[in-house]
Amino acid sequence: MGMIRLLELKDICFFRENKKILDHVNLCLESDKFYVITGPNGSGKSTLAKIIMGIEKPDSGRILFDGVDITDMSLDKRAELGFGFAFQQPVCFKGITVYDLLNVAKGKKITKEEACNILSKVGLCALEYVDREINKTLSGGELKRIEIATIIAKNPKFAIFDEPEAGIDLWSFKNLIRVFKDVRSSLSGTTLVISHQERILNIADMIILMESGKIAKMDTKDHFMTGFFSGKKCCLGGDMDE
Repeated sequence: MGMIRLLELKDICFFRENKKILDHVNLCLESDKFYVITGPNGSGKSTLAKIIMGIEKPDSGRILFDGVDITDMSLDKRAELGFGFAFQQPVCFKGITVYDLLNVAKGKKITKEEACNILSKVGLCALEYVDREINKTLSGGELKRIEIATIIAKNPKFAIFDEPEAGIDLWSFKNLIRVFKDVRSSLSGTTLVISHQERILNIADMIILMESGKIAKMDTKDHFMTGFFSGKKCCLGGDMDE
C-alpha cells in the first residue's frame, strides 16, 4: 500500500529583505506519523512551520492538505481543517484560566474532570492548575506543558510544535520528553516538531534535515541517527545535559 499523503509542499520559496529564506522546498508528509525537522539556526525550520500553519505566506509554490490547495487559506480556516500550532513562546492570556483555554481548544464545554485528565497527560497536577490564570506567574515549562495540553484537547489532524524545548529548564525538558512520548502514542493525527535536541529526534518516525532553506535529507530516525551523528553529541546545537 502506498503512503497516504496528508501534507504536500510543492516548490515553496520565501523571501525576506531580498534574502531567500526557503529555497524551492518540496516535502510530502504522511498521515499518523511523528516528524522532526532539524538543522542549524537560520536554516528555515521555523519559517517553514509558520508557512505550513498559515502564519506566513509563501512567495511562490503550493501547499496541499488532504488533496486540497490551502496555499491562500487563512490561519483560522486551517485551524478548522484540523491544524494545531504551539509557539516557541507560549502566549499569556490575562483573565483566562487553564480550564477556559482547554474549553476553547476542545471547541466545546468540557467537564472539570475531563480537563484534569488532559492536564495529567502533560504531567501537571490537575487540582493545582485547572483554575490557574494563564499569566507570568507560570514558568516557561508550565506554559509549554499547558500549551501542549491544548493541542491534546484539540486532537488536530496536523499538530506543529516550534522548538518546544526553547527557554525551559532541565527538569521541565526531561518532563517534556516524557510528554512527547505520550503524544506520539496517543494523538491520532500527524505531529511535526521543530527541534535540534537529540532526545526529541529519538522519538521521531522520520527526521528532516534543513540546510540553507532547503531539505538536505529526510530519512527514518534509525538511519538518520546512525548516518548523521555516528555516536557523537548532536552537532546541531547539542542536547541538554544529564
